[in-house]
Amino acid sequence: MDEKTIRKIEGHLRGTFANARITLVPRPKQKDSAEVYISEEFIGVVFEDEDEDGSFMFEMAILAEDLP
Repeated sequence: MDEKTIRKIEGHLRGTFANARITLVPRPKQKDSAEVYISEEFIGVVFEDEDEDGSFMFEMAILAEDLP
């Protein structure tokens, strides 16, 4: 994922979730995805959609230990 695409998705996520602390970081070994953080906390991964060119998927796990 190139820098321009990463910044475009980052801007979309910041606007959608009304949170300017969201950042995307390229994954060193994977060229089709980026890690998503809020401040310094990892929250998920954005992947290029293999089925639809120009589209992306956001994946976030919610662990049982994180729930009250």
